[in-house]
Order: sequence, then C-alpha cells, then structure tokens
Amino acid sequence: MTTLRDQPWLTSRETRAVIAALEAEGGAGCVRFVGGCVRNALLGQPVDDLDLATPLKPERSMQALMAAGLKVVPTGLAHGTVTAVSGGRPYEITTLRRDVETDGRRAVVAFTDDWAEDAARRDFRLNALYADADGTVFDPTGEGLADVAARRIVFVGEAETRIREDYLRILRFFRFHAWYGRGAPDAEGLRASTTLAAGVRTLSAERVSKELLKLLAAPDPREAVRAMAEAGVLAAVLPEVGSLNLFEAMVDRSDDPVLRLSALLPPDDAAVAATAGRLRLSNGQRDRLVSAVGEVPAGLTDREARALLYGIGREAFRDRLMRTAASGGIGAEAVRRLERLAERWTRPRMPVGGREVAKAGLAPGPETGRVLAAFEAGWIADDFPADGHDERLEAAIKGLSSPARGGR
Repeated sequence: MTTLRDQPWLTSRETRAVIAALEAEGGAGCVRFVGGCVRNALLGQPVDDLDLATPLKPERSMQALMAAGLKVVPTGLAHGTVTAVSGGRPYEITTLRRDVETDGRRAVVAFTDDWAEDAARRDFRLNALYADADGTVFDPTGEGLADVAARRIVFVGEAETRIREDYLRILRFFRFHAWYGRGAPDAEGLRASTTLAAGVRTLSAERVSKELLKLLAAPDPREAVRAMAEAGVLAAVLPEVGSLNLFEAMVDRSDDPVLRLSALLPPDDAAVAATAGRLRLSNGQRDRLVSAVGEVPAGLTDREARALLYGIGREAFRDRLMRTAASGGIGAEAVRRLERLAERWTRPRMPVGGREVAKAGLAPGPETGRVLAAFEAGWIADDFPADGHDERLEAAIKGLSSPARGGR
C-alpha cells in the first residue's frame, strides 16, 4: 500500500481542522485529498492547491465547516464545490459526482457516493488518485500509481470519450505531458487529440489562453509543443505559428511563458496584437507581446541603448533583447553588455515641464506640447545631460515655425 510521507500540508493544524469538521458530519474516511496534491506529492514536486473530495452534499459540507468556525465560500454549488479557508489557506472541497450530460465545454453533473464513479469522470489516471487523512493512497482506476512511476499521461477510460466531454482536455494532455511526462506522449491520447483538434476552437478564449500559458511555463515545453504542432492542435490554437525554431531557442534563454509565446508569433506587431486580442490576454500581456517584436540592432551602442530603454522601458527592452538573441540577431557578448546596462541604468525624469515653458515666456496652449516634445528629443539625443536645460528649452521655443507663432 502506498502512503504519502513527509507532507507538511497533510499534517498541518489548518488541514486537520478541515478534515475534523467534515468527519464530524460524515464520519471517519468521508473525505480524501484528490488530484494535483496527491500526484505532486508522489512525484516529489511542490504542492500548491489542496483539493478534497467527499460524498457529503455541498450544503452539508458548508454546515459542518461553518459549525467548526471555518470560513466557507460557495464557489461552485451547481458542481458541488465549496471552498473552506483555514489559517488563511483555501481548501476546495467537491462532492463526488458523475457526468449526466456534456457538450465539450461544460457538464451537467449528479452527485454520488461512489469513489470509483467519481474517478471515472476525471481526465487522466494520475489525476484520479485519492489520499485519506493518514496519507493512504487509493487508485480506483488501477493504473494511476503506475502512470506516476512511469511519468505517463493517460486518459481515464477511452481518450476520445474524455475529450468529447471537454475539449480543453486536449490542451491539458499536452500541458501535463510537458510538466510531468517522460518519453513520447501516450499514443491513444495523441490520436484522439489529433482527431478532435478542431474542438479546441469551440472553447472560450480565456480557457485556452490560461491553459496555453501554463503549458509554456513548464521547465521544457518543446517536446509537447512539437507534438501539438504535429497533431494539428497548435494550428487550432495559434494559426499564426510557422517555424518552431525561434521558440525552441527561446526556451533555452527564458522560462517566462509570455516571452515563449512571443517566440511562437510572427515579427508583425499588428498580427501579434490581433492574436493577443483573440486570446483575450490582459493588456499587460498584449503590450509585452507587441513590444517584444522589435529587434535590438547588433551594433547598438550604450548611448543608443539608453535612448531605447527610455522609450520602451526595462522589461520591454529585455524582452526584445531576448527575442533578438534567440533569433541569432545579436551575439552573446553584446547581450551580456546590454543586460548589464539595462539592470544598472535608471530612467531619468524629464527635467522640464509646462511650468518651465510658461516661465520661458510661451503662453499656455498646444504649442507647449510641441516645445516639450522637441526639448525631449534633443535631450535624449544628447544622452540625457544633467545641465543646460534653460538653453535647450529656449532653442526648442525658437525652433517653432514662424507661421505657427505669427499672427498672435
């Protein structure tokens, strides 16, 4: 019998409080840990989320937890899920269930008290492992523990059936292979993913982008992404992708999923912005992707680098530098020099503003903005001098075209 050992989350006071509350309602053994926490504990990897399963209906779980003085949030009652907060840590508790109806995006479920029935509706066998409060592991499919040992990602039951229940499982198949798999992806899962790849297009953009970024955050997602491309799944998600060469090189340079995504996209800021919009990425992620498209010239001087840093910021400069380096457009020595410069240089503050322009004799109006823009351009071109601002401002004012100033 397999038992989880040396797991602080399993024996912590906060965890014991949740277990005790539920067992006071449903009896000993009525609650088990399930999924990622069990899988990762067996793999010797960090455990982040704590998910539990119980035959108790969600209303009974909530009553029991509140009676024990724990905070409870009804996070998904229709699917049997409540979240208990103990010691500031969330515990997601879901009633055992079986699927009644699925459409490839969402499911209608019915509650059950059968652990095997609950396991049968899960995605992969290594995610259908349960552990009780003492750490004893239960393997209802009979193959989950073997998959953990072999690092195999295999669907529960028939792969096509599992995928038709929720097409997101195609992306999860590749994501879990990237994180936990070893060797070639499971042949049946790969065939099913290839056959049903078009189903990914029916999913919401938010679900797709979230899963994609999780996949790209894996230590080395290259094999999984190659398999996605061969199966036609990558084209269903990112039809813009051509060669994987830049992406493959980027993985060696950065573990940032946004930067790795950038390396999958073409060097066209309009196309990249359109992709970010289609995937419903955040504004920050969109801006990073668009900014990373520009190249850092191989012969960029320190002075030119400071001007570029001033214009686009440190993060965008680094992103652009990494993409250029991954493409082979700039050498390693130049990359190290520019990385050091970006780390050490502090962006100076514009030394003049509207008040100084007014003091120099220019009446407030649209010309103020043009004067400041001219001043800033010259200040940047001269490498951000710390003095001479009055003379530079006067020159900017005099530089306004005569027709623009005349007739007043």
